[in-house]
Amino acid sequence: MRGKSVLSLKWLFFVLVFFVSCEEDDVLEFDNYLVSSTEVKKFTKAEFLTTLSSTFGAQSAQVSFLVRSGISLHKISYLTKTPEGNQITASGAIIVPTDLTEALALGSVQHGTISDNSQAPSYFNTQSEAALGQFFASTGLIIAMPDYLGYGDSQNYPHPYEHKTGLAQPNVDFLLAVKEFIKKEGIKWNNNLLLAGYSEGGYATLATQKLIEEKYSSQFNLKASSCGAGAYDKTKTLESFINSKTSGESTNNRSYIWVLLTYDRLYGFNRPVTDYFVEPYASDIKINKQNVTIAKSFDEILNPTFVAGLKNKTEAKWLEAIKDNDITEWKSKIPTRLYHGDADTFVPFFNSESAQKGMTAKGSSQVTLERIGGGTHGSSIQFFLLGTLDLFNTYKN
Repeated sequence: MRGKSVLSLKWLFFVLVFFVSCEEDDVLEFDNYLVSSTEVKKFTKAEFLTTLSSTFGAQSAQVSFLVRSGISLHKISYLTKTPEGNQITASGAIIVPTDLTEALALGSVQHGTISDNSQAPSYFNTQSEAALGQFFASTGLIIAMPDYLGYGDSQNYPHPYEHKTGLAQPNVDFLLAVKEFIKKEGIKWNNNLLLAGYSEGGYATLATQKLIEEKYSSQFNLKASSCGAGAYDKTKTLESFINSKTSGESTNNRSYIWVLLTYDRLYGFNRPVTDYFVEPYASDIKINKQNVTIAKSFDEILNPTFVAGLKNKTEAKWLEAIKDNDITEWKSKIPTRLYHGDADTFVPFFNSESAQKGMTAKGSSQVTLERIGGGTHGSSIQFFLLGTLDLFNTYKN
């Protein structure tokens, strides 16, 4: 779910300072996924180092030794499908090291919640997570970052927020397009794929991992995955929210409302907003959707009749929709790290606990829970980044 703030460069600096060193046949939906590609910008190593200097000032020397290469920034457009099954052109970013001769691993980094289209990776906004991707690439990785449906080329389609299929399938199609781009450009790739993401990106990463392992294993040599603070157990999260108090922070509520409105649309419920929320909040949400400022515990803004239906199971279709987006009980064959702060009041820690326990019970032997003591949703980002860089370095070859 939503990262409370864009991954900040100060956390990235912290990480960089300490970082050394199918069960069924896969059938392509399209003859070609890649529609077009554009080189947006290019940095020589020297130019990139200058950028670091202007960003980090006196600390740039502590960062610069990690930079191995200049980089080229590319936007690609590709074909995928919406959750409703309609073809759509979506987009994403690819960042390629330019000075290295060896074959490199591909890392796909799924971004957290964004409310502004300009924050999508393919725009390469310096304050977006694309900046993180550039640092990763400069250390010797090919980095791919999907915009997601609802951003970039597909900005006119409502983003399928926290919807398993709406995130995972376009991400896989993006990676199939990335493979075509790599071949077309003659980029040396060692065929290894790594995945990472935090918050909504953590959920998107685990959902994408599951889809690749179950249906696209012949297309990708998936080596490892790093997932941070994702809402993997939607069912337990809903139960918690309707039975106990939440933080009441308006930024958190925007995300919770967004999930509810997304599922209402994608599962075809299309019910009046007043079915879900009480006044005066319902009128505000009807006009502004999730872009509202409501500082109340989430249970206090929900319609008591709707809550009662969830508790007594008469809202059966809604409960089925929630369960459809759980990704806690399945077997993974690859090293998977789940990072989560145990003081996270936005995405409860039990989400990662549920995923680790559920996946292990299904036979996964390499799923580890990295518990961050006292970590909040924001403060835990640094530990996730540090761990992800370590994971990528460990499994890239």
